[in-house]
Amino acid sequence: MNELKVLGEFYFSQLANKPIWDDKGRRIGRLLDMAMRWDSVSPRVTGIRYAKGISSLIPFEWVASWDKDGLRLNTTFNPQKTYPLHDDETFIGKWLLDKQIIDLEGSKLVRVNDISLSWVSHEDHQYLVLVAVDIGVRGLFRRLGVEFLLSRIANNFVGCQYIKPLENRTSALQLTQEKEQLRQLHPADIADIIETMDYKQRANFLEALDSQQAIDALTEMELEAQVEMIIQMDEGRASDILEEMPPDEAADILSELSLEKSEELLRLMESDDAEDVRELMQYEEDTAGSLMTTEYIGLPFWLTAEQAINELRRLAPEAETIYYLYVVDEQEILEGVLSLRELIIASPETPLKEIMHTKIVKISPYEDHEKVADIIHKYGLLAVPVVNDQDQILGIITVDDVLELFMSERPRGEIFSSLITRRHQLKGGHSE
Repeated sequence: MNELKVLGEFYFSQLANKPIWDDKGRRIGRLLDMAMRWDSVSPRVTGIRYAKGISSLIPFEWVASWDKDGLRLNTTFNPQKTYPLHDDETFIGKWLLDKQIIDLEGSKLVRVNDISLSWVSHEDHQYLVLVAVDIGVRGLFRRLGVEFLLSRIANNFVGCQYIKPLENRTSALQLTQEKEQLRQLHPADIADIIETMDYKQRANFLEALDSQQAIDALTEMELEAQVEMIIQMDEGRASDILEEMPPDEAADILSELSLEKSEELLRLMESDDAEDVRELMQYEEDTAGSLMTTEYIGLPFWLTAEQAINELRRLAPEAETIYYLYVVDEQEILEGVLSLRELIIASPETPLKEIMHTKIVKISPYEDHEKVADIIHKYGLLAVPVVNDQDQILGIITVDDVLELFMSERPRGEIFSSLITRRHQLKGGHSE
């Protein structure tokens, strides 16, 4: 049984534009590009493009040797025996070089700066196979002919096993395990990747994500990018995503759209979701109402601790946070509040009215953002309820919502640091 032997290793940049001679010593052109076909093992070179304005390719089987001076064929060149690019082939240089690829480890978009190839022998046949793409700066310097300036810097490769065949010849490179591995990335990292893409790439990439990934990523984006992405989607998918997003996020996005566009999307949303969003859109931008979400846990006071836990299991997936539970009457008037910890450690038969706190820190929807931040900081809250004049709960404002307002205002120091701490507690589901 013949073993696979490596006869030589090359970079595309080292082969590009090299002259091509046939077995008579006649120069017939230059290596302008290489056609490649994907198989179940690895991509391999199938043909050589040798002249501008000519679509025919030299079959790779004609190549006898490679060296620094160029390519030599094992036969006399006959243009009648060249062949056109097949549908299952693509050009390495034209369609791969300088394209973007998702670096899942670094959670970012990177550019393919060069391509690593190996000339191998197996069972009396020789192949030129694509081994990896070089995404490092050294690959770029190699193409410029000054790689020696970075001789101490390691190459940065992505193996061909992680690259999927191009769906069409204008696609950017993506990874074979992209969808599965994207699920392991934090939504904020996916958002960062999308925000570095151009307009067309964003639309294509978001279309490839499942609905929950798209929702989570959109929630982490800046408002301007959120609005752009929603505008790019067809109205059906946009409305589906908006109704699954936190209502406050959806309200912010729709408020930036034209009245006609926002009304059309609201019309397509489920009526209950649309109504929640409409209510939030009525508040001025700098008010507490514009920060709140309607996704909170409200429980009737007559429930026992055990009944409340069962109800919590049902309601929790739709809530912004479950750390605080709000006790309300039939008219949604806020009567008390308790923490998840207090509920869990209570005896199962204990009514909520016996463990809830009736002295509640709350805020009007018309208070300004500064007041909201001060209250959350002063009382060390992870969330604060928003109520109307009749003490009916309208929603809650979490520390995350407030933190976003002050990320660029670090001189606020004490409040900023406190909010950072509270945010970590909220994400971890515990307090000090």
